[in-house]
Amino acid sequence: MMMAAPLYLDTSAVLRAVLESGTTPEIETRLRTAPALLTSRLALVESARALARLRASSAATEVQLADASRSLDEIWSRCDIWELDRAVCDLAQAIAPATSLRTLDALHLATFQIARSKIDGLELLTADERLRAAAGLG
Repeated sequence: MMMAAPLYLDTSAVLRAVLESGTTPEIETRLRTAPALLTSRLALVESARALARLRASSAATEVQLADASRSLDEIWSRCDIWELDRAVCDLAQAIAPATSLRTLDALHLATFQIARSKIDGLELLTADERLRAAAGLG
Protein backbone atom coordinates (compact mmCIF):
# COMPACT_ATOMS: atom_id res chain seq x y z
CA MET A 1 0.00 0.00 0.00
CA MET A 2 1.31 3.44 -0.95
CA MET A 3 1.98 5.91 1.85
CA ALA A 4 -0.09 9.11 1.75
CA ALA A 5 1.90 12.19 0.79
CA PRO A 6 1.95 15.58 2.47
CA LEU A 7 -0.36 17.95 0.61
CA TYR A 8 -0.36 21.58 -0.39
CA LEU A 9 -4.03 22.59 -0.44
CA ASP A 10 -5.28 24.92 -3.10
CA THR A 11 -8.50 26.68 -2.12
CA SER A 12 -10.43 25.11 -4.99
CA ALA A 13 -9.93 21.59 -3.65
CA VAL A 14 -10.92 22.50 -0.11
CA LEU A 15 -14.01 24.41 -1.21
CA ARG A 16 -15.04 21.53 -3.47
CA ALA A 17 -14.68 19.04 -0.59
CA VAL A 18 -16.56 21.25 1.87
CA LEU A 19 -19.29 22.77 -0.32
CA GLU A 20 -19.90 19.71 -2.49
CA SER A 21 -19.31 17.03 0.13
CA GLY A 22 -19.66 13.52 -1.26
CA THR A 23 -19.06 14.59 -4.86
CA THR A 24 -15.27 14.54 -4.66
CA PRO A 25 -14.31 11.28 -2.94
CA GLU A 26 -10.66 11.37 -4.08
CA ILE A 27 -10.14 14.91 -2.75
CA GLU A 28 -11.98 14.12 0.49
CA THR A 29 -9.96 10.93 1.05
CA ARG A 30 -6.66 12.68 0.38
CA LEU A 31 -7.59 15.48 2.81
CA ARG A 32 -8.50 12.95 5.48
CA THR A 33 -5.42 10.71 5.09
CA ALA A 34 -2.59 13.16 4.41
CA PRO A 35 0.14 13.02 7.05
CA ALA A 36 0.64 16.79 6.75
CA LEU A 37 -1.31 19.65 5.19
CA LEU A 38 -0.15 23.09 4.24
CA THR A 39 -1.58 26.04 2.40
CA SER A 40 -1.10 29.72 1.78
CA ARG A 41 -2.70 32.30 4.04
CA LEU A 42 -4.36 33.31 0.78
CA ALA A 43 -6.59 30.20 1.01
CA LEU A 44 -8.14 31.43 4.25
CA VAL A 45 -9.03 34.75 2.61
CA GLU A 46 -10.36 33.07 -0.54
CA SER A 47 -12.53 30.62 1.40
CA ALA A 48 -13.99 33.37 3.60
CA ARG A 49 -14.80 35.35 0.47
CA ALA A 50 -16.44 32.31 -1.14
CA LEU A 51 -18.76 31.91 1.86
CA ALA A 52 -19.58 35.63 1.73
CA ARG A 53 -20.49 35.31 -1.97
CA LEU A 54 -22.78 32.36 -1.19
CA ARG A 55 -24.45 34.34 1.60
CA ALA A 56 -24.95 37.41 -0.64
CA SER A 57 -26.43 35.33 -3.46
CA SER A 58 -28.65 33.32 -1.10
CA ALA A 59 -27.20 30.19 -2.71
CA ALA A 60 -26.92 28.49 0.68
CA THR A 61 -28.85 28.60 3.93
CA GLU A 62 -27.35 30.01 7.11
CA VAL A 63 -27.18 26.45 8.50
CA GLN A 64 -25.26 25.28 5.42
CA LEU A 65 -22.93 28.27 5.66
CA ALA A 66 -22.30 27.64 9.37
CA ASP A 67 -21.55 23.96 8.65
CA ALA A 68 -19.20 24.95 5.82
CA SER A 69 -17.46 27.50 8.02
CA ARG A 70 -16.90 24.88 10.75
CA SER A 71 -15.55 22.39 8.21
CA LEU A 72 -13.19 24.99 6.78
CA ASP A 73 -11.98 25.95 10.25
CA GLU A 74 -11.28 22.28 11.00
CA ILE A 75 -9.24 21.85 7.81
CA TRP A 76 -7.33 25.11 8.28
CA SER A 77 -6.54 24.15 11.89
CA ARG A 78 -4.73 21.07 10.55
CA CYS A 79 -2.66 23.14 8.10
CA ASP A 80 0.72 24.71 8.32
CA ILE A 81 -0.12 28.19 6.99
CA TRP A 82 2.54 29.70 4.73
CA GLU A 83 2.73 33.46 4.46
CA LEU A 84 2.69 35.57 1.30
CA ASP A 85 6.23 36.83 1.74
CA ARG A 86 8.58 38.50 -0.71
CA ALA A 87 9.95 35.20 -2.05
CA VAL A 88 6.44 33.96 -2.86
CA CYS A 89 5.45 37.24 -4.49
CA ASP A 90 8.68 37.43 -6.52
CA LEU A 91 8.21 33.88 -7.79
CA ALA A 92 4.52 34.51 -8.58
CA GLN A 93 5.56 37.61 -10.51
CA ALA A 94 7.81 35.41 -12.66
CA ILE A 95 5.18 32.65 -13.01
CA ALA A 96 2.19 34.80 -13.94
CA PRO A 97 3.33 36.11 -17.35
CA ALA A 98 4.53 32.66 -18.43
CA THR A 99 1.22 30.92 -17.73
CA SER A 100 -2.52 31.43 -18.15
CA LEU A 101 -2.92 31.57 -14.36
CA ARG A 102 -4.82 34.29 -12.61
CA THR A 103 -2.97 36.27 -9.95
CA LEU A 104 -4.19 34.31 -6.94
CA ASP A 105 -3.42 30.98 -8.62
CA ALA A 106 0.10 32.20 -9.46
CA LEU A 107 0.55 32.98 -5.75
CA HIS A 108 -0.64 29.47 -4.83
CA LEU A 109 1.70 27.89 -7.38
CA ALA A 110 4.64 29.94 -6.13
CA THR A 111 3.92 28.94 -2.52
CA PHE A 112 3.62 25.29 -3.56
CA GLN A 113 6.90 25.38 -5.49
CA ILE A 114 8.79 26.95 -2.59
CA ALA A 115 7.24 24.51 -0.11
CA ARG A 116 8.01 21.54 -2.37
CA SER A 117 11.68 22.55 -2.42
CA LYS A 118 11.67 22.18 1.39
CA ILE A 119 9.26 19.27 1.98
CA ASP A 120 10.03 15.89 0.43
CA GLY A 121 7.15 14.30 -1.45
CA LEU A 122 4.83 17.33 -1.20
CA GLU A 123 1.94 17.07 -3.65
CA LEU A 124 -0.50 19.71 -4.87
CA LEU A 125 -4.20 19.08 -4.21
CA THR A 126 -6.29 21.25 -6.51
CA ALA A 127 -9.57 21.10 -8.39
CA ASP A 128 -8.35 23.80 -10.82
CA GLU A 129 -7.24 22.35 -14.15
CA ARG A 130 -5.22 25.46 -15.13
CA LEU A 131 -3.29 25.32 -11.87
CA ARG A 132 -2.75 21.58 -12.24
CA ALA A 133 -1.38 22.11 -15.78
CA ALA A 134 0.84 25.04 -14.75
CA ALA A 135 2.28 22.88 -11.95
CA GLY A 136 3.16 20.24 -14.55
CA LEU A 137 0.63 17.76 -13.23
CA GLY A 138 -1.31 17.30 -16.45
